[in-house]
This record gives sequence, C-alpha cells and structure tokens, in this order.
Amino acid sequence: MSSKAPDTRSLGEPRILRVVLADDSYLVREAVTHVLSAADGIDLVATCPDYDALIAAVEAAPPDVVVTDIRMPPTNTDEGLRVSRELRVSHPDVGVVILSQFAEPRYGLALLDDGADRRAYLLKDRVHYRGQLITAIESVAHGGSFIDAKVVEGLIAERSRSEHSPLNELTPRELEILTFIARGASNQAIADELVLTKRAVEKHINGIFLKLGLSDATDVSRRVKATLLYLAEQPQA
Repeated sequence: MSSKAPDTRSLGEPRILRVVLADDSYLVREAVTHVLSAADGIDLVATCPDYDALIAAVEAAPPDVVVTDIRMPPTNTDEGLRVSRELRVSHPDVGVVILSQFAEPRYGLALLDDGADRRAYLLKDRVHYRGQLITAIESVAHGGSFIDAKVVEGLIAERSRSEHSPLNELTPRELEILTFIARGASNQAIADELVLTKRAVEKHINGIFLKLGLSDATDVSRRVKATLLYLAEQPQA
C-alpha cells in the first residue's frame, strides 16, 4: 500500500508534486515559499523550522519531495543529511533536495552515501533562480538526482590545477559533458541540451570514463557518485 494520499485526479492530468519545506530561517522559508507557490505542478503542503517538525510533517502525510536546509535545530550540524539517510529507509520514495550555503564536496558526497537516486544538492543562492529549484524538485521526484552546477564546476576547476590530472586530457566538449554527468543528467538530457545525438553523447562518455578510470560506472546514480568521488579527491602532484 502506498504511503501517499490517494490520487483522485482524472487520467492524464499532470501529477501535482507535494513538497514539505524545512529551514530554520524565516526569510529563507518565505523566499522558497514564494518560488514554489508560483510554480505549476507543485503543492507546498507544510513548512517547518527544525528537524523535529520536519520529521513530524513527513510522518503525518508523506510528501513526494522534502526540501531542507543542511543545518537546523536542534544541533545545527547535519540535520538535513540525517533526514536524507532516515528517509532512505523509512520513506524510500520521498525525494530530498538539500539547500546549503556551503559549496563543499563533502556535503554532496555525504548526501550520496546511500545512493544518488532521488537526491539533490542545491546552493541557497540559487533559490532565486526559480528554474533550478523546480528542476531539482522534479528530478528527485522522478527518481533522478541533481547537483548544483556551481559545486561541480568548482570541483573540476580545483582538480584541473594539477598538471598530472587526467582532466587535462579531456577535450573542451568532454569537460562540458562531464559537468552534466556529475549533475545527474541522463544521456538523452545531455544530447538535448548540447544538440547532439544520444549515440554521440554515449561515445563521449565512454571516452571520458576511460580516461578517468570510471568505466564501471554505468547507470545515472552510480556515475554521479563515481564522478563526484573522483573530483573530490585531492589532485596528485
């Protein structure tokens, strides 16, 4: 039996995504509420100021997606990551979008510890760019993942500083595609964005993973984590 409320809409009607928001900052809650309230296909069903209120809201009526701060009361450390881990067990169909002011790879990697599917990591300063938040919510609701482009680009830039980094062997096109891979884009989505054939994208990806030693990463979830793990490693001198 599904833990979600029964869907009584007519056949063919677009799915309305139920979202619960948690952040200890009133201003952030108001900003996100404003963005989501104006979005088609999203119903913001609850807003919460802390971890306990968020867990209670999810237990009362499991949403499709939780959008949560990474640090909230009671400890202001890693409540968002704890929620992600706990929901992976108790409500595996609920997507989680982490909002953070920290563009640090360790947070993104911690989020993906139990898999990249239905998980997203977005910087708070992107909330005002309505499209990115909506994309992240829709991605995790449908089983995908989404990593903020700013985080990925920073990792690639840092990793590329080493003259011995395999990233320096990648062509500009391959670097561009690598960014999409790390953000959780499917081959078809990359092809559509770059106006390439899906076969051409697959060929590029095979070349990228061969150069980076990630050839075993096949499905989207595994390759997102594999790519981020590679990029987060300290460059070898």
